[in-house]
This record gives sequence, C-alpha cells and structure tokens, in this order.
Amino acid sequence: MRELITSRKNPFLQQVKKLLSSRKEREQTGLFVADGTKLLQEAIRWWDGLDAVILSEDVQMEIPQGVRTVVVPMDVMESISPMQSPQGALFVCRLPEKKAFAPKAGMLLLDGIQDPGNLGTILRTADALGVPVALLEGCADPYSHKVVRASMGAVFRMDIVQTTWQEAKEACRQAEIPIGVTALNESAKDLREAPLHTMAVVIGSEGQGVRREILDSAQRSLIIPMNPNCESLNAAIAAAIVMWQMKK
Repeated sequence: MRELITSRKNPFLQQVKKLLSSRKEREQTGLFVADGTKLLQEAIRWWDGLDAVILSEDVQMEIPQGVRTVVVPMDVMESISPMQSPQGALFVCRLPEKKAFAPKAGMLLLDGIQDPGNLGTILRTADALGVPVALLEGCADPYSHKVVRASMGAVFRMDIVQTTWQEAKEACRQAEIPIGVTALNESAKDLREAPLHTMAVVIGSEGQGVRREILDSAQRSLIIPMNPNCESLNAAIAAAIVMWQMKK
C-alpha cells in the first residue's frame, strides 16, 4: 500500500534530507539515500537492503512487497531531491555490514580519492572489469548519493571494503601480494612491464597523489607512459588504465 505525504516538514522526509547531506547521519543510522529511477531499478535487482521508496505522483514503478512506498507531489520531491531536475524517485537503503579486508592479487587500493565523481567512476569501471577494490583513509563516502550516481549502480553489485593502510599493508605482506603504487618518481617503471595481476596497486588522491608512507613501503613504483608534455592524469582515468592492464 502506498502512502501519500504532502508536507515538506514530514519527519521522514526531513530524515531523508539529512541522510543526503551528512555522512555522519548515514553512519549513525545505517542508512543511505540515492536518487533516480534507473538507480532504483538497479537497487531493486541487486540490493537486499532496500528500505523505502519515495515517488512523485507522476512516476509509476513496481516496488517489491514489504518496501515502504511513499508518494509525494512534485513540489515536495523538488524540495528534497539533490537534483535540479528530479527524476521523481528517491530511495532509502540499509548500509551493508562492514567486512574485513581480504587481500587479493589484482586489486586496487584507493588512497584519499575525495572527489565523488572520480570515486564513482572508478567503482563503475572496477565492476565492469571484475577488479576488487578497497578504500583506504580519506576517500569519499561510497554511499553518498553523488558516488552512487557516478557509479551507475555499481555500489549495489560489488563488495566495497573500507580499511586502513596499516591493515592493508600487513594483510598483503602475509598473503605475499606485492604492493605497487602509481607515482612520478625516478624509480617508477612502465606499468606495461609489471605483472599487475599479481599485485595490489594503490591509486592516489587527485591533488596529492599517493601518501609518502605508502610510497616508502611499496615494493614497486609504476608509471603510465604518456606524452612528456602532460603532467598527470585524472585519478579515475589512471585507475581505468591500471585495471585494464591488470586484466590483460
């Protein structure tokens, strides 16, 4: 049964707005919010934790039984949606249970990827290529609506583990998985000459690159060959090149 809410001050809608804007609120409640009809279809297909759906009055979608379904006027949808032109669907999901980091050969470690668009694009590419990903300190929240949107629903289909550098380093050491870093230094080797499928490769932040403590601990420094007039690549593009080479 669908319920109609017409007040912008409704407590449930106010909570949705908080979940959209606050990582702390998401972590405290164990909930996150995403927007859009296509992403809702992905969540219905892949995500066990779909909790509630908010639809504008002109949107018709088949919602699974047991999922709270709320219908709101378009002006109310516009007041809570993070989009300038809402698609008419917002939905609330339960966060997944936290999983322990398990090192794997041929995986990515993301260090301080703060831009939601970059993080979402990396996750989308990793999902497409079947590359495991772990997030180290300083990354954007993978369950913010911006990352979910940029991932095109990849967050609903893959395990996203968040860990620390110290934990990842020790686990890779015990598993005898060498760690490589993308870096612009004198010791860096052409990544085409490295067995990336046997390694865990760190991609650094957009502005700072890989942290010094990681650079100092890694077994190999890797460089993406490119025009010498170019200084660097976007983090998501660099990650895509690394993952493609991993799968060759």
